[in-house]
Amino acid sequence: MASPSPLPPFAAIVVAAGKGLRVGGDTPKQFRDWRGKPLIRHSVEALKAAGADPLVIVIAAGAEAHAEAALMGIAGLIFVAGGVTRQDSVRSGLEALAGAEPECVLIHDAARPDLPHDVIIRLIGALALHPGVIPVLPVVDSLAVADASGTMSGKASREALRRVQTPQAFRFDAILAAHRGWAGPTDAGDDAQVLMASKGSVALVDGDERLKKITFAEDFVNAATLPAFRIGQGYDVHRLEPGEELWLGGVLIPHDKGLAGHSDADVALHAITDAVLGAVGEGDIGTHFPPSDPQWRGARSGQFLEHAVGLARAAGYAVANVDLTLICEAPKIGPHRPAMRAEVARLMGVAENAVSIKATTTEKLGFTGRGEGIAAQAIVLVSLASEGTAT
Repeated sequence: MASPSPLPPFAAIVVAAGKGLRVGGDTPKQFRDWRGKPLIRHSVEALKAAGADPLVIVIAAGAEAHAEAALMGIAGLIFVAGGVTRQDSVRSGLEALAGAEPECVLIHDAARPDLPHDVIIRLIGALALHPGVIPVLPVVDSLAVADASGTMSGKASREALRRVQTPQAFRFDAILAAHRGWAGPTDAGDDAQVLMASKGSVALVDGDERLKKITFAEDFVNAATLPAFRIGQGYDVHRLEPGEELWLGGVLIPHDKGLAGHSDADVALHAITDAVLGAVGEGDIGTHFPPSDPQWRGARSGQFLEHAVGLARAAGYAVANVDLTLICEAPKIGPHRPAMRAEVARLMGVAENAVSIKATTTEKLGFTGRGEGIAAQAIVLVSLASEGTAT
């Protein structure tokens, strides 16, 4: 796989000054081991690999020994003392960078260890048009407004809401001025709100389920207690009807009929999605994207598969390989197999040689034999991320 293109120069701040004791024990969570190494080390290594320079680590007073042990061997880090609130800590990190005058800075929480390079690329790219950029995810669950008694008092519209993650990216001069001029509460919540208060615009880019925040003791399940490998299977069927588009494996295929369904009815991606969800015990596609929800009408099934792969990664697993079988009389799958294989590999973040796509007929028997529909079955193997991936 080719090395990623270098990014424009940027600095970074990793905020690690919290007590982090909700996970239990006396050691702050950011310095405890997670998947084989200290939690903070994961994101620091990802930022360094992406080219962050300078890279400031904000720690609490008295945590110097923990931080040095957790980040031993990583050169070029600048350690500064944090403040009472997260906002105070970010301000300390920004002031430490003032002399270097970087053009842009990423501000990240140490409690989000799994930092995909693609998120960094999206953030840095969007800074060309906006002074601030944050990664977000859609809200897929229904939302209820609760009153003081703990009963439902109303419904919130999820369409206008997003889940906010870090790192958040800013033009350095804009975010430093915003923090210096902040006159709001002692803790703003996050840096995007600080920038908005100074009339700076904040763009939204796609986040990643892998950027899950480690908060509670159960998030620190030792990899040794998890099975090294898990297997899931998926099966799906959709009707063939005239006038519909035929999407298979994320590829639009010319045919006199297409698959009918609430989304794009991509039976191949639906089966693979269910297999990934099954492998990590996350239910099925209808649980996450119910057909009763109008927002998924006509939706591309690729986003369903990416969501499932993100959940697997958040659980500590990487996709090892997928084996898909399509069952139909027509169209012929062979001519489209390379494009489908490439698209499935892209959606799952694996190499093409980790994707197998086969096709068979039922010798004119059953609904597939009569050309009434297409069926698909898939098997997916996932492995603990520490065991290696197929990429």
